[in-house]
Amino acid sequence: MNLCIFLNNHFSFLLRVNILTFQFKYTVLSAAIFSCIFLSGCENDEKAIQSLNKKSIGVEEAKNVEIIYTTGGKTKAVLTAPLMLHIQESTPYYEFPQTLQTTFYNEAGIIESRLTARYGKYKENENIVFLKDSVRVINLQKKDTLFCNELYWDRKRTGAEFYTEKAVRIRTQTQIIDGIGMEARQDFKSWLIKKSVGTVQVPASKFPM
Repeated sequence: MNLCIFLNNHFSFLLRVNILTFQFKYTVLSAAIFSCIFLSGCENDEKAIQSLNKKSIGVEEAKNVEIIYTTGGKTKAVLTAPLMLHIQESTPYYEFPQTLQTTFYNEAGIIESRLTARYGKYKENENIVFLKDSVRVINLQKKDTLFCNELYWDRKRTGAEFYTEKAVRIRTQTQIIDGIGMEARQDFKSWLIKKSVGTVQVPASKFPM
């Protein structure tokens, strides 16, 4: 991917992955290429230097990131994060180490659901986002809410874009459901727990929102 448009300390580019189009808008952009060679006296250890060079990676850093996913000219999702790192290894990936939030829209441009997590990772060659640590997905109409510590987001899995094999908790207006493994629609209108391990009935008047 080429980073090619700079304007008044603001940075914008398009990343195309298959049929996906992401628009990135950055402020306060800084880029750093990490390459270290350690010297011992007046002699260099050639093998050590080669080993260090192999481990050296390029890291592009962007703050206050907004990523807009569109299809057919319509906004489908908007991801925001205070920090994004682009790690240029043999298999490049994007990392969101300081939380992220994604808002999903329906065809009418109305917000349907929202996802938050403390950490996210997107591998360019896999087109899958891995989320972990205090992951939460909520459908803003039904108020169904997912809580888990590990979740995958794969847009190729139509109707089951979210999935995990780990423990989950889902809160509806009247229930708290615990389980192992789950898949769900991106708008979180429907979901399936693979193995339920407990359900608690909660009166709507006392349900914590």
